[in-house]
Amino acid sequence: MRISAPKPVFDAKAGGGKDLGKLPDWDLSDLYASTDAKEFKRDIDWLEKACADFAADYEGKLATLTAAEMLRCVLRYEKIDLIAGRIMSFAGLRYYQKTTDAERAKFMSDCQDRITKFTTPLVFFSLELNRIEDAALDKLFTENAELARYKPIFDRMRAMRPYQLSDELEKFLHDQSTVGAAAWNRLFDETIAGLEFKIDDEAMGLEAVLNLLSEQDRNLREKAARELARVFGENVRLFARVHNTLAKEKEIEDRWRKMPTPQTGRHLANQVEPEVVEALRDAVVAAYPKLSHRYYELKRKWLGLDKLEVWDRNAPLPMESTRVVNWEEATKTVMDAYAQFSPKMADLAQPFFRDGWIDAGVKPGKAPGAFAHPTVVDVHPYVMLNYLGKPRDVMTLAHELGHGVHQVLAAGQGELLASTPLTLAETASVFGEMLTFRKLLAGARNQAEKKVLLAGKVEDMINTVVRQIAFYDFECKLHDARRTGELTPDDINALWMSVQAESLGPAMTFMEGYETFWAYIPHFVHSPFYVYAYAFGDGLVNALYAVYEEGREGFEDKYFDMLKAGGSKHHKDLLAPFGLDASDPKFWDKGLSMISGMIDELEAMED
Repeated sequence: MRISAPKPVFDAKAGGGKDLGKLPDWDLSDLYASTDAKEFKRDIDWLEKACADFAADYEGKLATLTAAEMLRCVLRYEKIDLIAGRIMSFAGLRYYQKTTDAERAKFMSDCQDRITKFTTPLVFFSLELNRIEDAALDKLFTENAELARYKPIFDRMRAMRPYQLSDELEKFLHDQSTVGAAAWNRLFDETIAGLEFKIDDEAMGLEAVLNLLSEQDRNLREKAARELARVFGENVRLFARVHNTLAKEKEIEDRWRKMPTPQTGRHLANQVEPEVVEALRDAVVAAYPKLSHRYYELKRKWLGLDKLEVWDRNAPLPMESTRVVNWEEATKTVMDAYAQFSPKMADLAQPFFRDGWIDAGVKPGKAPGAFAHPTVVDVHPYVMLNYLGKPRDVMTLAHELGHGVHQVLAAGQGELLASTPLTLAETASVFGEMLTFRKLLAGARNQAEKKVLLAGKVEDMINTVVRQIAFYDFECKLHDARRTGELTPDDINALWMSVQAESLGPAMTFMEGYETFWAYIPHFVHSPFYVYAYAFGDGLVNALYAVYEEGREGFEDKYFDMLKAGGSKHHKDLLAPFGLDASDPKFWDKGLSMISGMIDELEAMED
């Protein structure tokens, strides 16, 4: 993806020559040994034939199947999903390791093209299932317990019934997907990865420059912010084109499907009711004054400033240590926190470090950010980081490792049921962060160290809850505005700024150029309205952690059962054993109160 590799080349001393120790790389051989491995060709060939055979055997016949026949049908469909997922996981992960490599980009694109072509004949499956009467389908579930296990998949498909198009149109949309949203996603990724920034004549990629925004040196933070603004400004027309096109494409498809709002598709995919999301959004917005506004006013005082600039938002506190956390220490910190909660949790996390399931270093052409990719249930997840030795990087490790543990546990559900809705997918990751934070806090040696830890956690929570809900409001405004016509870069900039002051509060000022900072956020491009899932997950975990702290008997077993459920249960059913209900508006106030309580502690330290 990157147009030209940044200089200097990053290695284990990435991030200003910091010695981070030996950072792990992925070993993708558990998927395939290489692009020309005989197993890869075997699976590609099998997939083409399996898809054709499935369509020949079942198209036009689903309504006539017995319960046993329907189960065989579902199992065949699941196997196709697994093999296609294995192929694309290998192609995608290999690409993200070095997005500047044209061969890797071509390999991934060719795999996507072939799989799209192979699977187009399968579009009938969900369409035909949705035409079966509820009573007839319920009868099949009653007759076969193993088939009934897959009922959540049928329910998910049938939730789309009101928005289903004709078979011909659905096949067309599936077929053209590689040159629609997927192509614009790839253009965005390649452009972002190719951006080059200069700080004091040193060329850097995006991840390294964003990292400078949390440096102690205020002049360096300002340089980074202004350089980000300069480069985003130079490319803002292209980013505006990407957003305009994707928002319009979504509006067209939503209109054809008769979806009532731009957010409907995301809510359906997340298996969450719109009113639950709105209750979350409203609770967070109402809490801005007692959360972000109050915290940033405290931070302004700590930094001795009249006003905070945007480059101060993630600044360390004056008393904060600039010590670099090497990889060995980061690993021990997180693993000890996991083991303290449960030895089982540490055992589940161990292979990530031991067996090449983590790619940690910052490298030329590597995708920015961090993620945990579940791949497929008969392999294992892979975690990607861009580790630079900051305390926040340790929390990122705890977060992504939580995803990984969740994905390992959910794999027992099988390929179709393992995938967790985004709203619940953040549960184990945020819980893993909380465990790590609480362990560090308990080990604080003095009041100053405790203050730094508390402030860091509050900032992370504000970034996870307040910032993400502000991002959600920005997206809602952008998609609504796009319905009335093309949006200029200035139009999008204005929408971005309309949510910034409201969410961050009066202590913050915004430099010229900050209005373009929407441009680099990938969630807006890859997964519209994804962002509220972070706030949902944080609020849910805060409430869950409060139950854990109460010392309720059997919490660990219930927690692992929740993670093992994957996508097989609704959030109401998963939270019920803990006495929690996300559909209760007061539920979100509990989670927000935890953040507010931490700010209370910080204010008390001022006396």
